[in-house]
Amino acid sequence: MQMTFRWYGEGNDSITQDMIRQIPGVTGLVWALHDKQPGEVWQTAEIETVRRQIESHGFHMDVVESVNVHDDIKIGLPSRDQYIENYKQTLRNLSNFGVKVVTYNFMPIFDWTRTDLFHPLGDGSTALYYEKSRIQQDYKEMASYILKNLHGMTFPGWEPERMARLDELFERYKPVTKEKLWNNLQYFLEALMPVCHETGIKLAIHPDDPPWDIFGLPRLLVDQASVQHLLHIVDDPHNCLCLCTGSLGANKNNDIPSIIRSCCSRIAFAHIRNVKHFENGDFSEASHRDCDGDTQILEIMRAYHECGFNGYIRPDHGRHIWGEEAHCRPGYGLYDRALGIMYLLGCWDMLERLSGRDPKPAESR
Repeated sequence: MQMTFRWYGEGNDSITQDMIRQIPGVTGLVWALHDKQPGEVWQTAEIETVRRQIESHGFHMDVVESVNVHDDIKIGLPSRDQYIENYKQTLRNLSNFGVKVVTYNFMPIFDWTRTDLFHPLGDGSTALYYEKSRIQQDYKEMASYILKNLHGMTFPGWEPERMARLDELFERYKPVTKEKLWNNLQYFLEALMPVCHETGIKLAIHPDDPPWDIFGLPRLLVDQASVQHLLHIVDDPHNCLCLCTGSLGANKNNDIPSIIRSCCSRIAFAHIRNVKHFENGDFSEASHRDCDGDTQILEIMRAYHECGFNGYIRPDHGRHIWGEEAHCRPGYGLYDRALGIMYLLGCWDMLERLSGRDPKPAESR
């Protein structure tokens, strides 16, 4: 297991690399070119700039999140072939810098969806929150709320340029049924697999968040059956998962440890976070501590350990604590993610010790 931390880049993140270096166990930064629009080629010179920033602080840059997929690919328009060619070139350019995993999603229009970015919790912290009844209302109202509360920072999947065209996008997605979306995802992956073999890069798809249809838009990666379907339609070791426990865990019927055990060899990247469910279908994100939520964090770590998982992992969204909600990117504060890392590493160290192995420190930076 290789612990990483998501970093949004110089000038685009309130958290510096010097801060991250002080979190024990973190060896790599999960990064992206956040000023790039979906469909654009990531140029070598742009990647080189980030490489210098990351490696100068002793981190690796093996994992990219996200190279977003253009809507024309998801919709299945004739123009998709050119955007797929652009994606191929981006993969080739990234491979020149040693990138091993590229994370993406295939969610129509919206990426992750929440109704409250700073919902107050009983302990005085705040967290991302999903109020089910509000998702049946105006999608533009929800998008406007999110864009106004990002503290001027970027968020993949919530590009202001795209959000300004919501009515147009919803109209273009009208013919896209769940079956068509699956077919378009298969077309995309089959076109990219030869380049993945050429470069050695694993494509890791992120589950849909939340794992059900919203605003009439179909969602694909929502449960164990759909995960198995994805791995079957393009049965290639480079077609992988970025398994997010919080996304799949938003549905309390999903057994995440069982999903991990069923496909661990195809999980290239693991996101771990905790979710607390409410009777009416709402959910709140919670600390990584097992008993603070319903996601089965301890059993998730046990499943990864029993499967011999040696891929990349990171704490996902954390609460906003100690006043950082005034300036941090929603879900991506420093303190609770650092606490989450220590909790996850503590679980892992105990599992290592119980299996007769001594925990190993991260390599010196």
